[in-house]
This record gives sequence, C-alpha cells and structure tokens, in this order.
Amino acid sequence: MEANNRSVVKAFIILGFSSMPHLQALFFILILATYVLTVTANLVIISVVKANQHLHRPMYYFLCSFSFLEILCTTSTAPKMLESLVEVRSTISVAGCITQLYLFFALGSTQCFLLAIMAYDRYLAICHPLRYPAIMTMWICTRLIRVVLLGGFLAPLLPIIFISRLSFCGTEEIQHYFCDAGPLLRRSCDDASLSSTLVSVLASSVILSTCLLTIISYGHIIVTILCIPSTTGRQKAFSTCASHLAVVVVYYGTAIFIYVRPISRSSSELDKVVSFFYVVITPLLNPMIYSLRNKEVKDALKKGLTKNTVFPKSWRAFSMVCG
Repeated sequence: MEANNRSVVKAFIILGFSSMPHLQALFFILILATYVLTVTANLVIISVVKANQHLHRPMYYFLCSFSFLEILCTTSTAPKMLESLVEVRSTISVAGCITQLYLFFALGSTQCFLLAIMAYDRYLAICHPLRYPAIMTMWICTRLIRVVLLGGFLAPLLPIIFISRLSFCGTEEIQHYFCDAGPLLRRSCDDASLSSTLVSVLASSVILSTCLLTIISYGHIIVTILCIPSTTGRQKAFSTCASHLAVVVVYYGTAIFIYVRPISRSSSELDKVVSFFYVVITPLLNPMIYSLRNKEVKDALKKGLTKNTVFPKSWRAFSMVCG
C-alpha cells in the first residue's frame, strides 16, 4: 500500500556533483578535457596501428579492439556527467537509465573478457614463441573478438531484464554521476533483492573469473621470464608485458572494489570517488600505459607525425605529452 501511495517515477534527476556547487566549473573542465583526451588517445592508437603494416599483428589487433571499447564505454557515461554539471536539472528517463546501465555493464564485461584474452596472447608469445604464429592467427583473433563481444553483451541481459520490470517511486534523485546499479536499485519501490543479487553475482563472476585467468597467464609469463638466461632477454620479454600488467592492476583494482560485493542500501562518498576514478580517469590511463608507452607504437606515431601522413599538425602536442 505504501508503494501504491507514492508517485511512480518516470524520469530520474542525476545529481552528480550538486553537493559541491562551487567546484562544478572545475569538474566540468576536468571531465571534458579527460574525455577529449581519452577519445583522442584511443583514436591515435587505432589510426597508428591501421597505418603501419608491421603492427598488423594479434597483439595490436587486440589493442585496437580494447581502444574502441574504451571510447564506447567512456561515451556511454561522460556526456551525461557533463550535462549534469551545466543543467540545473539533468534528467534521464527510466528506460534511458536502464539502457545506460546495460551498455555500461556490457562494455565493461567485454573489456574484462578482452583483457583475459590479451593476457593469454602474451602468454603464448612469451612462453611458446615457436608455436605462437601457428596458434594465434588473424583468423583466430577475429573469432575471439566476436566471442568476446557476444559474451560481453549477453552477460548482463538477465539482471537487466529483472531491473527493467521493477517500479521506481519516491524521490527522483539519483545520488551518482550516471545510472549505476546501486543508485538505481535504491530508487525501486519493489523488492529488488533478486535483481541486486543477480547484479552482484554477475559482476563478481565476470570480474573474478577473468582476473584469475589473467593472473594465471602472467604467473606463467613471470616464471618463463625468470628462466631466461640473459639479462637483455629478460628485460625485453618483461617490457612486452609490463604495461599490460599495469593496466590489469588499475582496471581490476577499481572494478573489484566497486562491484565485487553486495550492493549496499546507502551510498558512500568513497564509492563515488572510486567510481569516478574508474569511469573517468582509468580510461585515460589505459591508452597511455598500454600503447603509447609501447616502443613500437611510439616509434610509429613519431614517424607518422614526422611525415605528416597519419595525423594533423594539431595532434603533435598530444604526441609530445605522451612521450
């Protein structure tokens, strides 16, 4: 009866940074600059790999796919965050909110699966170098990407279906920067325990299973590197996977903190800070660490800028910042 007496919510108000009005202009500039840099950096990676024949290898094919996912994942949240900073009432319909949540979960799941595949690719390249060209062909790479995309977009379907059947009432306000699962489920006037459990189980399963597979791959890689007799050989082998491992630590560290636990009934400021880092900062760090600190990518980028054949002159400053 209590739920029936409340007005049903048809749209939500994204509060974002409304508790800090004096900092909203600063946050807008920071998020806009980070978003533009993230999209630009990932487009640079895709363009460099596409323009250089010697980079048409499985490792860089996966990197391009990861960069494309980063662009999509950031674009699914950043524009609404920016709108919440300039609009007095930044609203989003219930259907739009659930759609944003689905895209965020699907793209995040796809990234987890892809990181595991990329770690396995490095394992094959370092631990089985003679068999690597025969195992990891471009035909295999293409089909692995298709499987990753299919798995990533199918994984969150069940919890999203249950969430879409919930009714939302009471306050229209969402205490977050975008439509994440926790803030959305707190607005439900139905029993959301099943949906909450499904989200937690899904997130924990995807994140922990892919993280475990990644750790196993890097465990084998480290053991193999330590067995290489020459110091130069060890340094060269380690340099090919050190940047990968750094991204894995940053990505999974924040993802595990946010999603590998039951959804709480209340929001904490620490959750919002870590979520902000995961959604805004991590997508910018990934291309910097993963590719633009890669010697082959850097050399190809500098060569393209020098010849003025790949990028416009306005991107030269970006190249200087990246290395």
